[in-house]
Amino acid sequence: MVNNKIAPITTCDLKMFLNKLTESDKYNTSKIITAYKVAEQAHKNQFRKSGEPYIIHPLCVSMILLELGMDTDTICAGMLHDVVEDTDMTLDEICKQFGQDVAMLVDSVTKLGKIPYFSKEEQAAEDVRKIVIATAKDIRVIIIKLADRLHNMRTLQYRTVDGQLRTARETMNIFAPIAHRLGIYAIQNELEEISFKYLDQYAYQQIEGMLELDKKERENFIEVIKDEIRAEFKKYPDYKFLENATIDGRAKSIYSIYKKMFIQKKRFNQLYDKYAVRIIVDDQSQCYVVLGIIHNLFTPLPNRVKDYIANPKPNMYQSLHTTVVGKDGIAFEIQIRSWEMHRNAEYGIAAHWKYKERIKIEDTRFDNRVNWFRNIIEAQQSCDDVESIVDMIKDERMNDDILVMTPKGDPITMPNGCTIIDFAYKIHTEVGHKAMGARVNGSIVPLEYRISTGDIVEIITSKDPNKGPNRAWLNIATTTEAKTKIRTWFKKEKREENILQGKDMIDREFKRNKMNIPEEDMYNFLCDDFKRYNCETLDDYYASVGYGGIIISKIIQRLKNKYDKLYTPHNVEQINVKPSKKSKEINSHGIEFENGLDNCEIKISQCCSPMPYDEIVGFITRGKGVSIHKKTCPNYKAAIRKNADMNRWIEAHWRESKSEYFQVNMEVVAIDRIGLVYDITCIMTESRIMIKHSSSGTLKNKNAIFRASIYIANIEQLNNLFDKLKKVDGVISVNRV
Repeated sequence: MVNNKIAPITTCDLKMFLNKLTESDKYNTSKIITAYKVAEQAHKNQFRKSGEPYIIHPLCVSMILLELGMDTDTICAGMLHDVVEDTDMTLDEICKQFGQDVAMLVDSVTKLGKIPYFSKEEQAAEDVRKIVIATAKDIRVIIIKLADRLHNMRTLQYRTVDGQLRTARETMNIFAPIAHRLGIYAIQNELEEISFKYLDQYAYQQIEGMLELDKKERENFIEVIKDEIRAEFKKYPDYKFLENATIDGRAKSIYSIYKKMFIQKKRFNQLYDKYAVRIIVDDQSQCYVVLGIIHNLFTPLPNRVKDYIANPKPNMYQSLHTTVVGKDGIAFEIQIRSWEMHRNAEYGIAAHWKYKERIKIEDTRFDNRVNWFRNIIEAQQSCDDVESIVDMIKDERMNDDILVMTPKGDPITMPNGCTIIDFAYKIHTEVGHKAMGARVNGSIVPLEYRISTGDIVEIITSKDPNKGPNRAWLNIATTTEAKTKIRTWFKKEKREENILQGKDMIDREFKRNKMNIPEEDMYNFLCDDFKRYNCETLDDYYASVGYGGIIISKIIQRLKNKYDKLYTPHNVEQINVKPSKKSKEINSHGIEFENGLDNCEIKISQCCSPMPYDEIVGFITRGKGVSIHKKTCPNYKAAIRKNADMNRWIEAHWRESKSEYFQVNMEVVAIDRIGLVYDITCIMTESRIMIKHSSSGTLKNKNAIFRASIYIANIEQLNNLFDKLKKVDGVISVNRV
């Protein structure tokens, strides 16, 4: 059995750590022990949620770094990574005692202080941005952060439910994609597996149950396959290396199975690679020899051979993958790789420390992985929105890669679903700017054409020296790289046009939201947003909106809330009314009446269930205060038609809320399937919906029901959420309750 995984450590003591440390003579043991003692003293009297002494966490993080084979300074920084954030110890003290490198690493993984004008999401994004910038200078920063997150995920059961969901989403969206880009599959797979377990427990348990049911069958099947391969290898005595080849069977992870079932819409028994065998040999040439032998032994499936040795993935993953059919008709996957490829697959960029004496800076594989962080920084700077950095990292896990060929036969790796525009900018920035169309496999196609694996693509460019991109391309491009280059072009070349475009876009949104702001007040009204996007003047702000650096849909709700506070009048003269006996419940819903009636008992009617920002009216009941209805309520419309008791209906509206958010209960009914809860909560997260609590179950007709209590800012946000949820596969209805 090949065992190159990182041990699933949840707790650790000094003896265990020292035993591991002394296995190698490449470490400065005294320096690492000193770091432990300093961290232990600094975290004295601090405890984790589990009740353990806090020092257990940095000790476990350092153990993970040790298993990754990181250097002395990185392990010291792992031991000290929380002391500046959580104790009185300063960076200067760390620098004096452990050197500049350790101090820099600790500083880079320390969260920023609270920035007053940032929301919680923006603050989290700014922390990620700080780490990405530091990583572009020293890759050890992100490896420490991944080790820190891995141990936190392993002990996530001690957090509150809200904390578990928030951390799991952040891990799935940010840290797992980063581990993927660095090629550290040992960490990526575990982060995804644990995150998925908390994000959709129902789907996780369902797949886990399926795997458990056929566990013995799967193990027997893999053993039979391994025996057949070994027997076949003995038929080739001239290939001595086959005697030492390692043959290993593996179970596909639960999250990997979920992705296959969800993305490819397949049933569990339709998955080819839930059975998988890995063959490891000494060098690259031997991999191709083994591939030929395997295809002679088993029947290969058409178009299921992937050569990641000749064409490595962007994270430099290398291996041969082939799906074959055994004698009993069951399809399974075989991976063939060398030991060096295997180490790089498991440890990624960390293999440079674990298996090499020193890092060669000129190593292009090392540069390619670090350059991704530099590209992310450049892209984020062109977008101006700090939260865009999270979206860019999140995109890393959304699509599988495809292989596209240039007319000269050069292979180009692109994300699945990319367009001609994306490919043109991948070739060269100027090729992208001047693209007019393309020839794909000899046929002319438009810029929005989506490329497939194996396509031969030739970009058709304009000879006009003034030709540049079109703003509509931002809606066609799917890759961060292409969108960045388009925005950068508009930012540099079309400032005056951007200012006019941005002002027009803001004016249109303000008009649509009934926001009437005097021109002389515009600067003061928008000045807080300047700080968020590093704009010095109003024209800078307009220009950034114009070229797409600031996304208008992300800012309009915040500006609308600010407008309502500043410009909505609250000068209705109030009439003194004798308080109700239920004085504590009076008008707790935040409702005002046109006739000035106040301090009376309010009841939200069950017939139409109005909520904040619905247009409402009040009905004066006999002895039970005022009942609130929507203006679309059938009872109110019936009263108007019959002209009955109209003197008892009074105009009402919602008063400005101090919290700016209102609680809404909702339910989703859908055809039951694996991943349903995960898909629903992902949409809520992307829509920035705060979930107070949620539950799911099964109805008598076997349909699934998902209930949640959420906080929303206005009715438009709720309607947008419902529209998105109705598009989820299998959803039958979405309603307020």
